[in-house]
Amino acid sequence: MSHPVSSSAAPGRPPRHRLVETPGGRIHLVEQGSGPLVLMVHGFPESWYSWRNQLPVIAAAGYHAVAIDVRGYGRSSKPVDQDAYGMLAHVADNVAVVKALGAESAVIVGHDWGSPIAANTALLRPDLFTAVALLSVPYAPRGGGLPPTEAMALQGGAEEFYIQYFQKPGRAEAEIEPDVRSWLAGFYAGASGDAKPSTDGPRSFVPPGGRLSDRFPSGPLPAWLTEDDLDFYAGEFERGGMTGPLNRYRNIDRDWVDLAAWDGAPITQPSLFIGGEHDGPTLWMADAIKAYPTTLPRLVSSHILEGCGHWVQQERADEVGTLLVDWLRSLPGGPGRP
Repeated sequence: MSHPVSSSAAPGRPPRHRLVETPGGRIHLVEQGSGPLVLMVHGFPESWYSWRNQLPVIAAAGYHAVAIDVRGYGRSSKPVDQDAYGMLAHVADNVAVVKALGAESAVIVGHDWGSPIAANTALLRPDLFTAVALLSVPYAPRGGGLPPTEAMALQGGAEEFYIQYFQKPGRAEAEIEPDVRSWLAGFYAGASGDAKPSTDGPRSFVPPGGRLSDRFPSGPLPAWLTEDDLDFYAGEFERGGMTGPLNRYRNIDRDWVDLAAWDGAPITQPSLFIGGEHDGPTLWMADAIKAYPTTLPRLVSSHILEGCGHWVQQERADEVGTLLVDWLRSLPGGPGRP
């Protein structure tokens, strides 16, 4: 069941907003165009809006372009239970969205947390998701050994990796929610490709007794982020709070258990990777990128954008749009292809 709330989704016309019912609640989506379904999944701390530049481009190329608010974000449902944000729940949401839209299959595209969500969606439901594009965060299959938070703790040092910092309920919320707009501005700027390196230490680590924002850069917004863009994002999180989005991080050990059956599993559908030269995951997960011949055996192409940071589809909107459309057109079953 779906609930239209605005006008036509045809190419060249304003995108349409809808709420669709899923077993876990309602998912808000924004859609444009018609044709084969392309489902776009955002990361932290963003929303469907991070795909604002790609929606019309993909629609104009002959596709049904759809960007969702992940559960916990924007106008989508925000379950109270922390366990409601496990990876399997996000996969189920994506499956339900495709079915609610009446599609028999979809291509899925994800950025940041949306990348592992997209990867696992393709891994678990290859019958429904025919190809996968991963932005910023490389695909790394679930591995044996220790649960993720235990492995992070063994890295040593007095400072906490930001994912560890996010684990305790309420801790990061207390830092962010008193001034969401300023915090977002610093977070976005710090991971942008044009950010100057921090002189106090890596921005992905929190000093003892400190806050993540202690190492945020000062100064104007990055060129790719306008005051209006920041206002939109801030408004979403001021209304919905940060707990739902942060709960995704608080399920990584549970995901490790839930996905045990897929330990080491490759993704066998056609795939694409786009990363930024100055993005943390490009550096931290260099070995995962090197392993693509094994983990992504049908990788069509992999791109590291020179000078780009973490927010690839916003920092390099036109380039990413072109890469996505070229890749989509290479897939079987697209417009004009058998």
